[in-house]
Amino acid sequence: MDALFETFPDDVEALKAALVTERLNARNALAAQLHAEAAQLHAEAIAAIALADVAQGRALIEELKLQIAKARADKWGQSSERGSRLLDQLEMQLEDLVAAATEDEIAAEMAVAKAQASGVAVIAFTRRKPVRGPLPEHLPRHRIVVPAPEDCPCCSGAHLKKIGETQTDSLEVVPRQWIVLETVREKFVCGDCGTISQPPAPFHPISRGRAGPNLLAMILFNKFGLHQPLNRQSETYAAEGVSLSVSTLADYVGHCTILLQRIIDLIEAHVLSGQRIHHDDTTVPVIAAGKTITGRIWASLRDDRPFGGSDPPGVMFYYSRDRSGVHPAKQLAGYTGILQADAYPGYVALYQANREPGPITEAACWAHARRPFYKDAQTGKSPIAVTAVAKMDAIFAAERQINGHSAAERLAYRTVHAAPLVAELETWLRATYDKLSRKCDLARAINYMLCRWDSFTRFLHDGRICMTNNAAERMLRTVAIGRRNWTFAGSDRGGQRAAAMYTLIQTCRLNNVDPHAWLADVIARMPDHPQTRIEELLPWNWIPTGQTIKIKQAA
Repeated sequence: MDALFETFPDDVEALKAALVTERLNARNALAAQLHAEAAQLHAEAIAAIALADVAQGRALIEELKLQIAKARADKWGQSSERGSRLLDQLEMQLEDLVAAATEDEIAAEMAVAKAQASGVAVIAFTRRKPVRGPLPEHLPRHRIVVPAPEDCPCCSGAHLKKIGETQTDSLEVVPRQWIVLETVREKFVCGDCGTISQPPAPFHPISRGRAGPNLLAMILFNKFGLHQPLNRQSETYAAEGVSLSVSTLADYVGHCTILLQRIIDLIEAHVLSGQRIHHDDTTVPVIAAGKTITGRIWASLRDDRPFGGSDPPGVMFYYSRDRSGVHPAKQLAGYTGILQADAYPGYVALYQANREPGPITEAACWAHARRPFYKDAQTGKSPIAVTAVAKMDAIFAAERQINGHSAAERLAYRTVHAAPLVAELETWLRATYDKLSRKCDLARAINYMLCRWDSFTRFLHDGRICMTNNAAERMLRTVAIGRRNWTFAGSDRGGQRAAAMYTLIQTCRLNNVDPHAWLADVIARMPDHPQTRIEELLPWNWIPTGQTIKIKQAA
């Protein structure tokens, strides 16, 4: 300690000067440290703002791309076989980018606030506020009034007068409410003759059952419209305090399938009365004899809207245990119109001239023919494939201009604009085929078209025919999506029930009818609806009853 004091000067002024120098050095060091921290805060804020701006821009770009893709799909249908997958990918990318942009924007706000609190001058940053439409008008409103202050926050005066209010709306959800409907039928006795009378029991969707139509509709739509297996539904309902076993739910599904069978038959008759139908199938795993087999779900679609038809669209689904040709032959046994389909060999018997009640006219699918060329064109290593795709896309582009026009208008437009392009493509295909080895993939793709050239060019001679079978493939997407959730059908009967319910739900969607609301109303009306007027309940004829359940609150 003495040695330390010996280093200090004995002169007071010198001590003062040394102390001042030390304090100045400490102040300068602190100022340098604060300056460095401020520079770091400023840099972090600027970087966070830049990152948030980039994230905003990316999210906006993906949102616009998704809107453009959906607009094109709505106007022209799928522009390629990747159309549906592209929309799914864009939606997933948009979801991730918007979430990331929100995180970056909040981080930028926090960085700016931290810098400003430290006295660092940095530009302000405000989160991008999305443009939101008004909340649905039909929803009930619950008014919550924030308690007013008892005195003035400025002068503590007690004389406050209301001069207005500011309302903030937010969307909230009330957990699902389960209720028990008590239907009371009072008994009366006649004072004159002593006869006892009572109103008749109301019809019930399920005889001696306890499930109301809204519950049945929810179970059906959740399983076949939202692809929620019954075991998951049972677990969800149990968590809400209602015990409904899987077997009970399955019993409800079986009852409703029988109840709605008459409507399914009418939809099938309507579909098969069309001048032109689409037909396709997809796989569905099925449990059978302790193992899983690959069954098939088939779709027969009638949609006259592409050629200006006024009849409503409809789709009929079928289930089969395999892909034998006997199944389309049975499904289309009485049909004699135009069939839009791929080159599945099982259809060949339908096109024979000696078929009873008559041959079906084949219309090949250009989308199927284009896919192998497109696959090779993606690699960029096959000029032949690139040229083939470009020539086909020119035909597709011409076709988009007449979607929804009458058959006569479509035929006239095709004669002028599409026919020369098709003739040019045929000449090019035949010349190219002669130069290729018969064993290469492109030669097989070209031969696939040339061997069926009459069916591929049939759309040039009939305005009702479409170029592709994409409409049927879009209908089968619901099966593919559901397959990811329920994994497999429990049996052949389960596949048949699924096909029946898909028929109802997808036909509703084709006619812009809410499947859930339609199921609830029709299930309630079916038991006592006159069978001679059952057509009134078809999705395109359906007029909702508008009845609502009035719940009497317990005292």
